[in-house]
Amino acid sequence: MGWLKKIFKGSALGISEGQFHGKFNDDMIWNEPSKTLEGPSNHENEDLDHAIALSLSEEEHKKGKAIVISDKKSHLEEDEQLARALQESLNVDDPLNNIGQIYQPSPFFFPSSFRRCAGCNREIAHGRFLSCMGVVWHQECFRCHACNKPISDHEFSVYRNRPYHSSCYKELHLPKCDVCKSFIPANSYGLIEYRTHPFWLQKYCPSHEYDRTPRCCSCERMEARDTKYVTLDDGRKLCLECLESAIMDTNECQPLYQAIKEFYEGLNMKIEQQIPLLLVERQALNEAMEGERSGNHHVPETRGLCLAEEQIVRTIVRRPTIGPGQIIRDMVTQPYRLVSLCEVTAILILYGLPRLLTGTILAHEMMHAWLRLNGFRGLSHEVEEGICQILAHMWLDSEIMSGLSNTNASSSSSSSTSRASNRKGARSEFERKLGLFFKHQIESDASHAYGDGFRAGNRAVHAFGLKRTLDHIRLTGRFP
Repeated sequence: MGWLKKIFKGSALGISEGQFHGKFNDDMIWNEPSKTLEGPSNHENEDLDHAIALSLSEEEHKKGKAIVISDKKSHLEEDEQLARALQESLNVDDPLNNIGQIYQPSPFFFPSSFRRCAGCNREIAHGRFLSCMGVVWHQECFRCHACNKPISDHEFSVYRNRPYHSSCYKELHLPKCDVCKSFIPANSYGLIEYRTHPFWLQKYCPSHEYDRTPRCCSCERMEARDTKYVTLDDGRKLCLECLESAIMDTNECQPLYQAIKEFYEGLNMKIEQQIPLLLVERQALNEAMEGERSGNHHVPETRGLCLAEEQIVRTIVRRPTIGPGQIIRDMVTQPYRLVSLCEVTAILILYGLPRLLTGTILAHEMMHAWLRLNGFRGLSHEVEEGICQILAHMWLDSEIMSGLSNTNASSSSSSSTSRASNRKGARSEFERKLGLFFKHQIESDASHAYGDGFRAGNRAVHAFGLKRTLDHIRLTGRFP
């Protein structure tokens, strides 16, 4: 096919220049030529026809009668070969196969009459335009879905088929740590990994589990960098929400103690004996626990104790104050001698806990007292701790329900007291969530005695009722 050289030897095709830039398949910039492609002149057409005629004459001379006797199929094959040769000689490539290279495109492949902007739906005339996300755009129409400003960067993000600046996408959709307030970094595999509290859904960097970031001793939320927890004298941290309802001394706890005794009385489980209730520091609680020869204690931290031995413990008699740096100070304690007048000498509760948590611990320890005072002996840890958790759970549930009733009642109060009611409602809403968290802790406890014991006892109480369950425990020492 030597005639191909003759076709293009003196050709003067006028091609206007344009450029095609691209970093990714979805991020391309196209500079369209300002002029259209000019066709060959009449003189060049005559040269082309003359060259083709000479070539056919040469082929016919070589083959003799082969062209005459050839069928239609052979003619089609020659035509296809001729078309492929012309295509290869023109060297026309698909612009999408030359991403990242300078390309001089032919307008044949991108006719302006078929281009419509995906942003404004108007025709894209000659000039610069973008080819992104499988469609074409005016440069000024390719905008970030978040800030509505044009995207001029070579890199951008796509979320739900909408374009974003990379910075806007990061701000809107990448998770931030609730503790350090920074974007959660990717791990060694390039994946974003974080921890979440199972109840509060607080998201935080995995590193905060090992960098001694403080947790509230009540709700277990981590201390954020923009907040300041209160530090109790024994090193425990208390968040400001839990501090609002925290009980700090023995006298302050007496109304709650009386309310829980009334709760037991409503279940026909009245405790006749006068059992001292004392709020103590952690050190005093640990010392009393060591002096108790029998009893079960919850790990990792014991926050309540039902004593049966005569001891001397130090109790808190005056509410401490909060000094500089959110540190508790001015705590006043005094010794208290426990005298054995019955099977139970006292109930000790760790100070500085919110009202609902203090009440939950107190309801649990009071059930220990009730069992001892009513002749329940030799119970396994699972049965005794399980039934005590049942009573704590029941009291907590009743408090949450009564709190909802109070909140609904306060919402219908007069406008003159609406401001105070709103403040109370806000505190009640957090207390309600706090109560639900304490219920979640009881229900999801993984320990054998407290967790499995509660779940076994809860099934029994739901099936047979509390009284029949207690009667069965008295007779058999097991749950029905």
